[in-house]
Parts: sequence; structure tokens; C-alpha cells
Amino acid sequence: MKKSFYHFSALFLLLFALSASGRAEVKLPAIFGDNMVMQQQTEAAIWGTATSNSTVRITTSWNRRSYSARASSDGKWKVKVSTPAAGGPYTITISEGKTIVLRNVMIGEVWVCSGQSNMEMPMKGYRNQPITGSNEYIASSANPQIRLIIVPKVTSLTPLDDFNGSWKLCEPENVSEFSATAYFFGLLVNQVLDVPVGLINTSWGGTRIEPWISEAGFKNFDWVKLPDKNIQQEKLSPQIPTVLYNAMINPIAGYGIRGAIWYQGESNRNEYKEYEKLMPGLALNWRAMWGIGDFPMYYVQIAPFDYGPTGANSAFLREAQLKASTAISNFGMACIMDTGEKDCIHPANKKAAGDRLAYLALVKTYGKKGFACEGPVLKEMKVEGNQVKLTFDNAPNGLASFGKELKCFEVAGANKRFYPAQAFITGTGITLFSPVVNEPVAVRYAFKDFIIGDLFNIEGIPASSFRTDDWEQ
Repeated sequence: MKKSFYHFSALFLLLFALSASGRAEVKLPAIFGDNMVMQQQTEAAIWGTATSNSTVRITTSWNRRSYSARASSDGKWKVKVSTPAAGGPYTITISEGKTIVLRNVMIGEVWVCSGQSNMEMPMKGYRNQPITGSNEYIASSANPQIRLIIVPKVTSLTPLDDFNGSWKLCEPENVSEFSATAYFFGLLVNQVLDVPVGLINTSWGGTRIEPWISEAGFKNFDWVKLPDKNIQQEKLSPQIPTVLYNAMINPIAGYGIRGAIWYQGESNRNEYKEYEKLMPGLALNWRAMWGIGDFPMYYVQIAPFDYGPTGANSAFLREAQLKASTAISNFGMACIMDTGEKDCIHPANKKAAGDRLAYLALVKTYGKKGFACEGPVLKEMKVEGNQVKLTFDNAPNGLASFGKELKCFEVAGANKRFYPAQAFITGTGITLFSPVVNEPVAVRYAFKDFIIGDLFNIEGIPASSFRTDDWEQ
């Protein structure tokens, strides 16, 4: 009898152990973890997987409130938690049998940072391609209020739910590997607002814009050929439409954010007409997929660079980016006409790009006042004899060349031949003329592949290249 009892007990324990081992533990995607930043004062989503049909309990330390979510038959669950004003550190406890505790969680401002190599370019620079002042900025970068996470470079034909990565503290060894543009952006936002900032870097050098848009985002762009679903994964180029959205945006879509910053365009320079539509299309697509409203997106206009004798003049792409900036709401462009390098497509002055993105966010998103966030934009052209007079928006205190002669203006007559113009800053704008153009009809400013812009507003933000004609060349 005693022997039978021991056999029964052993069998019961074995069955219990097998049953327990078959239960799926609570699992969270990589975007949720220690050291993360959650968007302040919102209903922030948390999701993951657990045992099918089980109840998952979430407790947030900032308000000691508990939430529960029922896992579906496939084990997926999602819940929204109320976040307070910026602060921390806090903990989040998640349990369904086994307990997970997320520690050192901050509440603040979260931004997605995406694009190609000029967004990806780390603070330490690329080989033989430096970031101006990087060593000093990296050495002094320790900051408990800034947190960083990098989404690795992966492609997929179908939307993925997760990635390999984790939130890192803002310390020199982590900052050196992180996007310079994004870091400078986050640093200025943190300094001005004095709140924690979370930066999500998901970027891939050399990529076009189409891979970063989901399949649903192409319904209005019928010229884009969507990929064959039978392509083998190992042959999946990062240039194929949708594959970077699927692998590098979808896993974070829905995470609580304030907005996004973007730095891309060089790889689309020959299709500038299409890009003018794709740029706002990307923003609308991400907003739809996030499902948290029309969050702001700010982007960097590509810098002047000598692309060589083939292909389109990149000024047409810069023009497309300028036009796109007013196509939808909560959208804006940072101009870096003064930082381009003739022989390097990766300007060393990434602080200008990051700071100017931050100016846009601080003024347009956070409502800060007393400083400028955009450069001069042509308002009106008037022809008086052989002179052309230009006036500008975004220059309430006037224009400046900071002691340099204005050399970037050209003027043309009806024959469409452009000649260098003599240009001067006047009380109301710019007056220019050319002694060989008696009847001017069109003006262009800095409308070349490589050129260093010399027109700014008083606050030091440069004017974009622009033209008053619509000629093909």
C-alpha cells in the first residue's frame, strides 16, 4: 500500500511538472525592458504573449494601480496603462504565474529616429569619416535622463512582432555606437524640457524610402511594385518595398511615442517627383499603423554633395523635400545647406542636423517661444526693370550672410539660361540682378548638387535651395 502511494505521488508530481512546463511564461517584446522610457501623460500600450486564455496582471509603481489583460487563444495580450508627468525611476510588475519586473523605467518623451546612413551614422563616426566634436560629446554624455535602444538591421516579407535589442543607459560606451543626429536631437530636447528622453534608433544606410512603408501605405502609389511573397529570405534586399517596415518598424508600432524624426533621401534623388508624395505618405502610413493620432514627424533635408556627372541634380530632391514639408499637418523640415561636404555624403556636423530637428520639435510640438525653428522660405518675387526683389517668410528679424558675399543666386531670362547674379540684403529681403540679363523671369538659389548655402535668417538657420521656375533642367 505504501509502495503504491509513493508511485502515485511520483506520477502526480511528474504530471504536474509536465503541465507547468507546458505553460507559456509571460514574454515581452524587446521594446519593453529595464531602462526604457515610456511616453508621459498618455494611455501607453504594453503587450506580449502568455498562456492562451490566461489573465496577465500589470502593476505600475507610479500610481500603484493594477491592470489585467486576457490572453487570446494564440497567447497574445495587450493593455494600456496611464502614465504620469515625467519622472522616475519606476518599476512595472507583470505576472501570470511567473513574475517579471521591469526596473529603472523612466516616464518622459519618446521619439522614433529612422532613415538611412546619415541617421544611422554613430557618434564615433564611420571609418575615416568623423563627427565634429564627437570625442568631447561622448566623454561627457553620461545622463540618467536619456535612454537609447537600437533596432538591428533585418528584412522581412511579413510583419514581425519583435527584434533583438535592449534599452541602454546614456553612457559613453553606448552613446558612441548610437546615431549622432538622434543623440544631438534628444540631448537638446532633454536640456530644454528637463525631462527624460527615450530614443529608438531604427535606420539602415543606403536604403530608399519605399522599404520603410507598409503594404497598406502604398494604396495611393500605384507606381511602386510590391514584392513577390515567394522571394527567398536570404535574397531579400533591403531596397524592396515594405521589408524594413515589416522587420524594423512593425515591432515597435503602437509603442507610446511623442513623434518621429527622419533623415533619408539620397537614395531616391533620381525620383524626386515621386519622393514629394512618398515623404508625407510615409508619415501618414506610420500614423495609421501606430494608432495614436497624427503624431509629429520632422525630417532633415539632404545636404549638398557632388554626386558626379550622372543622375539628377540633387537640388530637385531637396526641392521635393521642401514642398513636402507643407503637404500635411505636424510635419516639418530641417535645412542643412551650410553643412554639406563636396566629397563626403556624410556631413561631419551632425549637431546642426540634430539641433535643427530639436528646434522644430520644441517650437511646433512643445510650444516653446523666443527662438526660431525654420529657415527663410521664399514668399514673393517681383521684377522691376532688370532687378529682382525677393521677400521671405520665417525671417521676422531679417536676413544675414554673416559677413560673406551672397554668391549662390542665379537669374535667367526667357531663354532659360541662368547667369550668376549679384545679390544684396536689403531692408525687406534680397535685391539681385545680372548685367547680362536685361529682362529677368526666373531666379534660382543654391540649385546645384554641391554648393554651400550663404543665406540665413538672423537666428542662423539657413534657407533651402529654391527656384521660381518649373523648367525641367
